[in-house]
Amino acid sequence: MPSNAVVSREEWIVARKAHLAHEKEFTRARERLSEERRALPWVRVEKNYVFDGPGGKVSLGDLFKGRSQLVVQHLMFAPDWSEACKSCSFWADGFERMIPHLAARDTTMVAISRAPLQKLTAFKQRMGWTFDWLSSGANEFNYDYGVSFTPEQLKSGATLYNFGTTPFGGEEAPGISVFYRDEAGTVFHTYSCFSRGLDMMNAAYHYLDLTPLGRHEEGLPYPMDWVRLRDQYQPSQVQASCCHG
Repeated sequence: MPSNAVVSREEWIVARKAHLAHEKEFTRARERLSEERRALPWVRVEKNYVFDGPGGKVSLGDLFKGRSQLVVQHLMFAPDWSEACKSCSFWADGFERMIPHLAARDTTMVAISRAPLQKLTAFKQRMGWTFDWLSSGANEFNYDYGVSFTPEQLKSGATLYNFGTTPFGGEEAPGISVFYRDEAGTVFHTYSCFSRGLDMMNAAYHYLDLTPLGRHEEGLPYPMDWVRLRDQYQPSQVQASCCHG
């Protein structure tokens, strides 16, 4: 039970307006950060990456579908896994219905994983997802963009994740990468984010941030220990004890 003070409506408005001033400061800082992000230099993509998709082999340029911008969700699913990462799936549930809205702003969004296409397709059907999901199992895309690591890299103990700033002990890691394609068809890598940089793309977390309990992850073995695949949540105790249940 939170121990917040209980006050009159008038007192609450005063406190809320004081917090609103801080929210406005954050909004302006976020806008400055977005401007800085858009002004970052680009890197020309020299490799000819080819992915396995439902319609056959496709290049990185094909993934744009004629648009100039491409957002790639690096969805953790190693070739020998039976399911995608539950945390990455949490993000995927959130962007599943955004795809048409992004397309309206000249932006295509896809997911890419190293697992074979057959596994991706089966899991996609299980989750009810409709976004394009490609397999990079036959190329070096995941390794080049910092979300997959070889046994040799892991054995060396080198910090490779998040531009070498964040230790990560697994073969697969989460991330988002952004690309731009010009009129000549040249593709550029413009941005990538990892670790807590992914936080702002999870709308469910930000809804929880509005509530008194917040994300309520204190005391867990690790913050996202509570997350499950959408079809694996158990009914809450309140629901289970309901006489209409």
